[in-house]
Amino acid sequence: MPDRAPQPVDRQLPTDEARDLISLVRDIAQREIAPKAAEEEDAGRFPREVFTLLSESGLLGLPYDAEYGGGDQPYEVYLQVLEELAAARLTVGLGVSVHTLASYALASYGTKEQQVEHLPAMLGGGLLGAYCLSEPASGSDAASLRTKAVRDGDDWVITGTKAWITHGGIADFYTVMARTGEEGPRGITAFLVPGDAEGLSAAAPEKKMGMKGSPTAQVHFDGVRVGDDRRIGEEGQGFAIALSALDSGRLGIAACAIGVAQAALDEAVAYATERRQFGKPIADFQGLRFMLADMATQIEAGRALYLAAARLRDAGRPFAKQAAMAKLHCTDTAMRVTTDAVQILGGYGYTADFPAERYMREAKVLQIVEGTNQIQRMVIARHLAGPEGR
Repeated sequence: MPDRAPQPVDRQLPTDEARDLISLVRDIAQREIAPKAAEEEDAGRFPREVFTLLSESGLLGLPYDAEYGGGDQPYEVYLQVLEELAAARLTVGLGVSVHTLASYALASYGTKEQQVEHLPAMLGGGLLGAYCLSEPASGSDAASLRTKAVRDGDDWVITGTKAWITHGGIADFYTVMARTGEEGPRGITAFLVPGDAEGLSAAAPEKKMGMKGSPTAQVHFDGVRVGDDRRIGEEGQGFAIALSALDSGRLGIAACAIGVAQAALDEAVAYATERRQFGKPIADFQGLRFMLADMATQIEAGRALYLAAARLRDAGRPFAKQAAMAKLHCTDTAMRVTTDAVQILGGYGYTADFPAERYMREAKVLQIVEGTNQIQRMVIARHLAGPEGR
């Protein structure tokens, strides 16, 4: 395998603190994450100890208030941390993104009392979260979810099944969207459910083509009882909370996608400059040089797009359209770049001796999670031309 170390991404960071933060993340990624990534992914092993380290290092609550154990970092910085983690191992980068998504509802819509009670442990106490919106028959059409929460005195009793849940079965808390009222989006409410709640269980993890180290499973709620103090926001506000969370979550997926693409490009450049055919490095052949140039250009464009959306969010301006664009472009870029990386490595690219084939398998799921890219196109079109069927 080539021993040509990739050059770190030249990042635009707003403060010295942010630059120190990126240095810390790169050190953790190089020492604790990347060396074990291939072996542990092949074995399907989830690196819980890495998430404990990230929590102890203050990296699991970066965009949230320091008052509750967060890092007080803008999304512009948080997303670049995600990119660095995903480049080392997507299971880790995506896991941090999902944990941040799971913490969003309470951090943004919870009462002061709820935030004081729960957020410190969620953001810096070693806990790991999961986000429960999708169901076996309710994916892209999330407003049709069937999981119910029925009021019983001061409690709610939750019954139903959630599907495609990252960290399903290992999470310490679940942010759950359940139906408490009428059909459609107005009848959905959000709840914070502890991972050890009686009646909560998980199916065996799905057998996936990539990200084998990240457990994805159905989560069953069999009469799970939670107090009304674990209801987040108002009754019927859950779907609005879910959509708001996904706008931010899509930026996390975009950043992870660029991380995977950057790792694939680095691998392709290293191989192309070392591999010799016809008496010279294959990187000297124009056709291959143009492939590398296109890959790098697509990555830079994706990075600029997700950062532009993040800066809108940090400024308190609308960013839903730009988040959908970033998720669409960056994940499509990851699929193209990883496919080209496999091609550049030729036969070696198709073997597990090199990471290019793993990057390609992992990139595919990013076009699906947190809203398929077809849904992203629908979101973008609505912003441009208004709702369908007017």
